[in-house]
Amino acid sequence: MADVLLTHSYHLYYDRKQVRKMQPYPPLGTLYAAALLRHKGFSVALFDSMLDDPAEGFPKALREHRAKIVVIYEDNFNFLSKMCLSRMREVAFEMIDAAHMAGATVVVHGSDSSDHCAEYLARGADYVLVGEAEWTLLEVVESLARGLKRDLASIPGVVCSQNGDARVVRSSRRPLMRDLDQLPFPARDLVDMDLYRQAWREAHDFFSLNLVSSRGCPYRCNWCAKPIYGDSFHARNPEAVAEEMRRLRGIFGADHLWFADDLFGINNRWVQHFADHVRRRNAAIPFKVQARADLMRKEETVAALARSGCAEVWMGVESGSQKVLDAMDKGIRIEQVLRARQNLKQHGVRACFFLQFGYPGETWSDIQKTIHLVRETRPDDIGVSVSYPLPGTRFYQRVREELGAKSNWVDSDDLAMMFKGAYTSEFYRALRDALHAEVESWSAHDEWRFSLRDRSTPAVRLGANQVAELWNSVEQLEPACRNSDATLLPVLACSALGCD
Repeated sequence: MADVLLTHSYHLYYDRKQVRKMQPYPPLGTLYAAALLRHKGFSVALFDSMLDDPAEGFPKALREHRAKIVVIYEDNFNFLSKMCLSRMREVAFEMIDAAHMAGATVVVHGSDSSDHCAEYLARGADYVLVGEAEWTLLEVVESLARGLKRDLASIPGVVCSQNGDARVVRSSRRPLMRDLDQLPFPARDLVDMDLYRQAWREAHDFFSLNLVSSRGCPYRCNWCAKPIYGDSFHARNPEAVAEEMRRLRGIFGADHLWFADDLFGINNRWVQHFADHVRRRNAAIPFKVQARADLMRKEETVAALARSGCAEVWMGVESGSQKVLDAMDKGIRIEQVLRARQNLKQHGVRACFFLQFGYPGETWSDIQKTIHLVRETRPDDIGVSVSYPLPGTRFYQRVREELGAKSNWVDSDDLAMMFKGAYTSEFYRALRDALHAEVESWSAHDEWRFSLRDRSTPAVRLGANQVAELWNSVEQLEPACRNSDATLLPVLACSALGCD
């Protein structure tokens, strides 16, 4: 019998795109919470829904562990959790029902529950934790498990309804941790690592694990949701990060690492110290990170990253149109993208672009500028999405009146326009397919050991004629899929009218 049963609601096999990619990572945020609870003396069990079917596995875990406290603690370092997919919400609601039937008190935490506290409470959650929640969860569990007569609504970071009243009660917000190293390393021993290792090796012939060196992002792109950390940024001690790298390779046999930070490399001095500690511990292992183009323009930063094992950097390039970047409050210049690409290539680090189409005011001319940027810089890989309004963002506030009954994607392959974009979803999906096919046609994935192409099936690389056919389809759809009443943000509406 465990004091606490922790779980999360993301199941890989409910997400068609992620099944094709087959890149499962343990729920890092959930494991941090478990580690702290265990460090403070509580017995903790985990039901990991990533690879185990929650419909069957979760009720079994409830019976096996008989925990009186069930915590649905989402992995806030997983971008799929941040997307607030509707299928994940359905799973979370089903877990709440099952936990209550088992007689447990239910605590939930995550981006979606933070944005929709009332809905989760109405469904049966007893407490919703908001903000950075490890210490909030500890206080809640201490009160519940040890019978402390404390009003849980007085604990910072707790949202609940009291005495059967539908009225939502919110406590004060908990200050964010400045010293992230007060948390123990994630409780990875709770995970069936063999399942992850088998999935990775069968699909890619190597094993990758995840970790983080920081929390938050201080930049303010107006479409980016930050329900947990806001605009804050706090980094771990670089020595501790290097030590964790060494352990992931030595204890779990990782061949590759994924730093799940929102942004890596913000502080050049931190990166230099990190590279030094990696070298001293002989902890270098190929890894990939997310960063901004303006951070990767510094040669000394990229050189230090390469020295510590960085093999791949994914940058939020978003668009090849400066007009669109400015409308997003992205804070980067096209020339910085060019410099970052050159700098990374010079140091043997793969440069990959996240691209976003469909932002209000984007025109066919802007789209062509993005295509041109990709062709000019020839990134090693790309990820393509459309602008996706999430609660709490300025972008969401501007388009919320246009959102219909469907306000979240079902899974990460949905790519549906949720507002009146310049074009229909059909056009953007065709654009995604054509751009991906072109990049893949001239990218040497097979020459790189840590390519994330699924090696369990033969590689299908389209020829020049087939790629051209996809682009012909985009050209034909462009006039047919235009929306005559597309949304324009105020600044872009003015720009479209030619005013200053």
